[in-house]
Amino acid sequence: MKTEKIRTQLDRNEWVDGAIEALADEGMAGMRVEALAKRFGVTKGSFYWHFKDRQDLLNGVLQTWKEGRIRDIDKQSSAAPGKECDQLLQVIDTYGTNRNQKGISIELAVRDWARRDTQAHLVVEEVDTYRLESTRKLFVASGFSDNEAKSRSLLLYAYVFGQSLMAYDRYDPKIIDFKRWIAEHIVAN
Repeated sequence: MKTEKIRTQLDRNEWVDGAIEALADEGMAGMRVEALAKRFGVTKGSFYWHFKDRQDLLNGVLQTWKEGRIRDIDKQSSAAPGKECDQLLQVIDTYGTNRNQKGISIELAVRDWARRDTQAHLVVEEVDTYRLESTRKLFVASGFSDNEAKSRSLLLYAYVFGQSLMAYDRYDPKIIDFKRWIAEHIVAN
């Protein structure tokens, strides 16, 4: 009796999601068609069933990343009237906590890609503008002028992304207190 190897059937979204994971793990080299097919245990023909070419996959990766970031930004920046300062502190806490190493890896990989690719750069710029605009609105609703709100939005994200790149756990045992103090100063009137 002959046994056949059962191949995994992948849909377009699974290819895109897998490419995003490969990007986080291996950088752009991980998103080569051959590398992805090997990673999934399928043939390149499976890829071409869902994508016209590699650029079609890359477009899908950027679109999926952008839509995911915007959904997350909307979720994190929605606040009940009068609770905008609390929500800003929550944004800092959520994005300033190193809970999601995979998310940080993806973010850094997309940003690295954007340094070399115009289309990726434009998508990152669009997401960053959306991030800044979302927190700017929270600052304005908290009583800040538009210019002050823009400055504080930039400061908020510079802090959040900057600290995500640092290894500061041994800096001082009171690091949690320092982080809270910084967050409160970013949003204080």
